[in-house]
Amino acid sequence: METPDNAAEHPGEAPEATGIAAQDWATASAEPQYRAAVVDLLGALAYGELAAFERLAEDAKLAPTLGDKAELAKMAAAEFHHFEQLSDRLTAVDEDATAAMEPFAKALDDFHRQTAPSDWLEGLVKAYVGDSIASDFYREVAARLDTDTRSLVLAVLDDTGHGNFAVEKVRAAIEADPRLGGRLALWARRLMGEALSQAQRVVADRDALSTMLVGGVADGFDLAEVGRMFSRITEAHTKRMAALGLAA
Repeated sequence: METPDNAAEHPGEAPEATGIAAQDWATASAEPQYRAAVVDLLGALAYGELAAFERLAEDAKLAPTLGDKAELAKMAAAEFHHFEQLSDRLTAVDEDATAAMEPFAKALDDFHRQTAPSDWLEGLVKAYVGDSIASDFYREVAARLDTDTRSLVLAVLDDTGHGNFAVEKVRAAIEADPRLGGRLALWARRLMGEALSQAQRVVADRDALSTMLVGGVADGFDLAEVGRMFSRITEAHTKRMAALGLAA
């Protein structure tokens, strides 16, 4: 998934780990509810990466130049590699990757269907803004995970530099035709709303995951903190919009 490319500080990074966040997987996974929450999390992430691979490969067909097509193909390949890492991890902890992904397929497919880009520029904005919103959410959760799972999650969210490509292309297009700015700003705001709604639906539907978020498993993460988390995600989105030259 795409990351902010210096548009914002990484939300969710805790200065000092305590509780589960200070434990390794072998210790933390002894708690059945925590294990179930992590399997849900890795399943959601894995399907998100697989869906992103499919979407970017499809969006490459809209690319105006061969160089742009190749760049999106590299982005798609990176997403598939992340999917493989997550799938391998699920297998390593004796979980079926397909079964772990299945509960999240419909929600993510619905999101991508509802936010299908109509052109090259909308595809770039979605790859940069839309995927970054998801990355921010997972980074927030990662701060409360055991050390082994946290390392994996942060690795698959690691910045590949492709966000800079999207920023460069979108800003150049707006400079060439300022009228594009309004349309793309509306598109980015729609992505923001759909992404947050989708994230909330996914969490609400999975008891172990929602319990972890509100403090039933992960230490120090209460309902008020969930509200602050979404505020931080919104703030990061505003900074990314500025980086693209769009009004939030």
